[in-house]
Amino acid sequence: MERLRMCVACRQMKDKRSLIRVVKDKEGNISIDETGKKNGRGAYVCKEPECFAKLKKQKSLNKAFKCNIDDEILSQIEEEVFGKR
Repeated sequence: MERLRMCVACRQMKDKRSLIRVVKDKEGNISIDETGKKNGRGAYVCKEPECFAKLKKQKSLNKAFKCNIDDEILSQIEEEVFGKR
């Protein structure tokens, strides 16, 4: 059975394994969850550079995590996922 999740940027439902999970833990740290099992609030985004650009522009993670996320953190996540730009 497929486990569908919604991308916070493009709002499309996709299989959980085809998305990147970003997690905010109890201490407020934002990181990528490669295992899908980290504790904390999770948000999903497509592995497409266009979706990540949309995520940054719309500040989708700010809405998902109900806090302000620094652009520096978003840039670090982008570098981890897509490599050097």
